[in-house]
Amino acid sequence: MIDLTNGWHKSSYSGAQGECVEVNETAAPKAVFVRDTQNRELGCLSFPGKEWGVFLGAALSR
Repeated sequence: MIDLTNGWHKSSYSGAQGECVEVNETAAPKAVFVRDTQNRELGCLSFPGKEWGVFLGAALSR
């Protein structure tokens, strides 16, 4: 079982309106977990680390 109680952080681009996501890159090797900051109890999504890197690269290039 993966421990998702620690390791979460918000993006430095998160706004003051609270519309943010939190990311956990430390819970499992080669995986990234993402959750809604305002609805943490709903769980999270997981992505392979390589795919998360591709997503971030595409988002940053826009």
